[in-house]
Amino acid sequence: MIAVETIQKLATQHQTTAINIAREYCQHLFLSAFYQRHAADRVLFKGGTALRIIYGSPRFSEDLDFSGFGIRKPAIEELITDTLSAVERTGVSIDIEEAKATSGGYFGIIHHRFGDYRVEIRLEISLRDRAAVKPETALIAGDFLPAYTLLHLPQELLVEEKLKALLDRAKPRDFYDLYFILRKGLLPQKRRHLLAEALARLKTMKSEPLQELKLFLPRDQQAIAKDFRATLERELRRYLGK
Repeated sequence: MIAVETIQKLATQHQTTAINIAREYCQHLFLSAFYQRHAADRVLFKGGTALRIIYGSPRFSEDLDFSGFGIRKPAIEELITDTLSAVERTGVSIDIEEAKATSGGYFGIIHHRFGDYRVEIRLEISLRDRAAVKPETALIAGDFLPAYTLLHLPQELLVEEKLKALLDRAKPRDFYDLYFILRKGLLPQKRRHLLAEALARLKTMKSEPLQELKLFLPRDQQAIAKDFRATLERELRRYLGK
């Protein structure tokens, strides 16, 4: 298990809070254990945390999101149970606040406790009716664990789902993820037509929720969060040629 002193050191190094580092440590513990299980090859990582862990987004996240292909809900529940047992063997205490099959897959709220830290991670697995997609593999080498391998949605699909999430719910984190996608050059050409709708959604977003981004961004990104609406609007207009 990671030392409390290491958490503090990494928080300073990454210009963020200790709780963000502690949460990300637990996310890595989960992902490393999860993808050592055989049935996990049908469950592909996606979402904002995937953008951070795989592609280097500055934004920390509370969620672990996946898409499941050709796997039934009982198998998912067994996967989660086995994975959390493996996490507990590292010395992290697990408290399951909520864990249930849903109409679309699986949802869980998991509390992790170690040292002075108690962090919450939300798990969501969405089951897909479409034929299984060919996963992409990422080798994750970072500050917390020995290098491990995970499976994720192909980049184009991962980005497409993030765009759909933004258009469906328009949360501040979705707008920041879009900003990262644009700056990183991850947006497929054939999806650029969706940016006009994203711009329209941005204009209706109040400033106060956007300020919540500061909790999950390192200090060197705080200036962007301060006037994020204008920053993203400029980026969107650049892509749209307006």
